[in-house]
Amino acid sequence: MKGMQGKSVMITGAAAGIGLATARRFQQEGAQLILVDLATANLKDEFSNATLIDADVASDQGVKSCADAMTQKGIHVLINNAGITRDAQILKMTREQWDQVLAVNLTAIFELSKAAALIMKEQNDGVILSASSVVAHYGNFGQANYAATKAAVIAFTQTLAKELGRFNVRVNAVAPGFIETSMVSAIPEKVLDVLRDKPALKRMGQPEEIAAAYAFLASDDARYITGTTLNVDGGIILG
Repeated sequence: MKGMQGKSVMITGAAAGIGLATARRFQQEGAQLILVDLATANLKDEFSNATLIDADVASDQGVKSCADAMTQKGIHVLINNAGITRDAQILKMTREQWDQVLAVNLTAIFELSKAAALIMKEQNDGVILSASSVVAHYGNFGQANYAATKAAVIAFTQTLAKELGRFNVRVNAVAPGFIETSMVSAIPEKVLDVLRDKPALKRMGQPEEIAAAYAFLASDDARYITGTTLNVDGGIILG
């Protein structure tokens, strides 16, 4: 698989879970990787040819580091994968918890997408992909902050697709369902059983299945797809 041969691809939140699976998939596709995370040291051996950026994408310095890398290395595909949760019911949620989630899950996507779009416009080519979630469609108990950002990503994606289409820049989002990552390891087994039973396919998804969706949307096979949110959720959205 070499569909991304010679293309520069930036992936945020690349050190674990979906981000790591995506980095591995795009490495197989032949991409020139720019991997961004708070701690990329554990990526050095596996991704020896990648540009590694230790950065908090919610900080001004983190955004600058990413933008500088885009300028120096080029950027054909940006994957806004980084995300956090700070769960609490609304009556107990603090302003800090709200602000932290918005900063990483939404504002960082705006900043990095703008930086990428400035370059993609000039080269008349590019793909911007962002992480939404199925909770954007129906909310989730204790996740008002998280669900709000994921719904906003969908509207942001649609708007950017309209603005950048004339420059041959495609903008799409991926909305995962319940995915088996380290984030779910602390969830009690009884709760996991419920989560596995909810999707029509009666199982949780794997990080590699989200990575495959990113790879498709970044590829030339998806060259007439823009402004779309692809649900990769095993049918959980069906209710």
